[in-house]
Amino acid sequence: MTRRSGQGAGPLVVLALIALLPALALFVVWRWAAGQAAGADPAPPAKAVVAAPPPAPVLSTPLMSMRRAPAVLSRSLNDDALASAVAEFADSLNDTSCVAVSVDGVAVGSANGDMALIPASNQKLLTAAVALDVLGAETRYTTEVRAQAPSAGVVAGDLFLVGGGDPLLTSSSYPVEADPNPVTDPTSLDALADAVVAAGITSVEGSVIGDGSRYDDEFYAPSWSPDVRVTEAGPYDALVVNDARVTGDPLKAGDPAEGAAREFTALLRERGVVVAGEPGVGQAPDASAVVGSVQSAPMSAVVGEMLATSDNNTSEMVVKELGFVAAGAGTRDAGLGVMRTTLEGWGLTGLMLADGSGLSNDNRVSCDGLAAVLARSGPADPLGAGLAVAGETGTLEDVFTSSPVAGRLLGKTGTLGNPPYNQDPPAVKSLSGYLPVDGGGAIEFALVLNGSGTLADQGVYRPIWDAFVAMLATYPSGPSPAELQPR
Repeated sequence: MTRRSGQGAGPLVVLALIALLPALALFVVWRWAAGQAAGADPAPPAKAVVAAPPPAPVLSTPLMSMRRAPAVLSRSLNDDALASAVAEFADSLNDTSCVAVSVDGVAVGSANGDMALIPASNQKLLTAAVALDVLGAETRYTTEVRAQAPSAGVVAGDLFLVGGGDPLLTSSSYPVEADPNPVTDPTSLDALADAVVAAGITSVEGSVIGDGSRYDDEFYAPSWSPDVRVTEAGPYDALVVNDARVTGDPLKAGDPAEGAAREFTALLRERGVVVAGEPGVGQAPDASAVVGSVQSAPMSAVVGEMLATSDNNTSEMVVKELGFVAAGAGTRDAGLGVMRTTLEGWGLTGLMLADGSGLSNDNRVSCDGLAAVLARSGPADPLGAGLAVAGETGTLEDVFTSSPVAGRLLGKTGTLGNPPYNQDPPAVKSLSGYLPVDGGGAIEFALVLNGSGTLADQGVYRPIWDAFVAMLATYPSGPSPAELQPR
């Protein structure tokens, strides 16, 4: 294991010396004044009596002691203690795993920190961070209904449901109990159907046509294994409702836009709108008019849903939106190109990006890279606020429930079982995030485990996770600034 520790101590010592300079200057002036008085020529006895200089004050704490910068000294001692704890913890890891820990962005300790490993769903941290930076936390998706201008409530032709890339578009008719991980902050397809009725449309002589043309028609990342498709993610497109599921159909739609058109047709008919034809797929004419629209929650909420519940479809759609907005093409390759350029601009190296969700075994990122991305934000920023809370929410709801970090640690989990267990690619378990520190600041951490055998089984990885967070929870373990005040 390649280890680094104590990287933050040097700058702290420099800051401490800077903090001592004013006191040193005052001391020099006082000694000079005392020397002037002591070394002056004696005045004539008849004119003046020269008093002896006052005795120098006795300092219980030496002037140049680090105690005169107690906050800096406390931080240095506590960081050194954490660095030692990280090094001791790293001894329990195999040679194909990594760990990196920093405090307020200052690296404290790592092992194999620059080794590029398979991150599993910790890949979503990269996707979320770039989306917040490039697309913006307040950006919203818009889903539209377009048609020729209706006459007396009748649309003479097709009604187009045009996808804007919203991954959280949901109909109320789809039973929540049928969804093991229902989305948070959903966008209501029912509200869009209501908008069509409010526009005065009573009849559609054609069909409802689903338009997902904002993105290409790659519904699955090509590097995914067959057991991942459909069960873990996909199909997805710029228009998808209920994660491509249609009420009353046990199977996902082969084309997400067609499935969305079917669901929307049913909602319109429930509201008394006559739709003559059967649902289909196509592209709205440029000259068509908007007759209704609905907006999503802001991007901060979208990536929050993606991070907390580890939503694979959301992450893949966000990648395509990055490509559409920043590179002019709603494709996986274009979006990953935007991610790569952004992350390398932040100083990350050794990246391999195959998807946005982390389901691919072809992704590679280092623990140092994950920690660096986390250090650009903080627990209260959209990236940190979107993470699962230990023992409370998302993928950490039932994890660390009786740990000192319960209700405090904010984390992104990751898992790839990758059977069979005796050959490549290795199994993966990852955990990265923040641990806020009492008194202010936060620890940024990344732990990525790659290994053979049954690494993804709870009996194997949970003892490692438990030891890791218990170690983090000891910070700060040394003296506080108050205990180091000058005396």
